[in-house]
Amino acid sequence: MIWIRRLLVLALIALVVIQFIPINKNEGGYESLEPFLKETKPTAEVAALLKRACYDCHSYQTAYPWYGHVAPASFYLDEHIQNAKQQLNFSEWEQYSAKRKNRKLNQIIEALTHKTMPLESYTLIHTEALLDTAQTEVLLNWATTARLNYLGAALPQ
Repeated sequence: MIWIRRLLVLALIALVVIQFIPINKNEGGYESLEPFLKETKPTAEVAALLKRACYDCHSYQTAYPWYGHVAPASFYLDEHIQNAKQQLNFSEWEQYSAKRKNRKLNQIIEALTHKTMPLESYTLIHTEALLDTAQTEVLLNWATTARLNYLGAALPQ
């Protein structure tokens, strides 16, 4: 019984200690999205949907929930956000080539069509990010229209 108590004390100490391990917060601000917004011209409705369902993981601006400040949950969130930004980062839109922009918009269309985004693990806690059929259609129409700007880049030379 003593060894269980010691183990619990050690676990508690470890939990307290890991709170002091910093993570790089993803709080760069919404101004980093200006090039993306200027180029893709989302309506106010689309911009609000993107902010609600996409930007937390796919931009430099994350609205962290309370548990995002507590390790080990903060470590999980940081890794999840870093992986998401490797796939698509709206804040780096101006650095993408036209061909890559076309591909990313196509991936958005596919993710919305197959309902793979936003992730179910995200929407379980962030119910405001759930998209109904009409909202999904609005985003699909926007992405399809925005993609027209880059279709020429997708053609072989």
